[in-house]
Amino acid sequence: MENQDERFMLEAIKEAKKAELLDEVPIGAVIVKDGQIIARAHNLRETKQMSTAHAELLAVEQACRETGFWRLEDTTLYVTLEPCPMCSGAIMLSRVKRVVYGASDPKGGCAGTLMNLLQDDRFNHQSEVTKGVLEQECGQLLSDFFRKIRDRKKQEKQQRADLQ
Repeated sequence: MENQDERFMLEAIKEAKKAELLDEVPIGAVIVKDGQIIARAHNLRETKQMSTAHAELLAVEQACRETGFWRLEDTTLYVTLEPCPMCSGAIMLSRVKRVVYGASDPKGGCAGTLMNLLQDDRFNHQSEVTKGVLEQECGQLLSDFFRKIRDRKKQEKQQRADLQ
């Protein structure tokens, strides 16, 4: 299972890199059924100017279209960052069997870090959760992205100061 998890997480990382090329937060997701990728998506919040355009939500929507069902019971979702509350809700409601994520999100992670919506037995569905697959690679993508933004803002501020 470990090699398969890493193989599919690498595909999610490819999606995250597509987001980064668009100046989006580099988060990517793929959904796998029977060893095949049935959906892939990356963050498009800035591009679409939609707060719901997270990689996981876009992948769930695509997987539902692909399968023709809203229930994704025999699927695994691979995502580079731990799902937020909104995405965790969609994952739970679409009955994704298993969620594998790379980097934990201490500010919004709802697959065990901040809270665990995916395994709360008060809901009628729980997902298996595997965390930390290629965690270093996934976390580095995010760290590098936000460092570039901070550096760019610092440069812009300096340029404005130089013009005054």
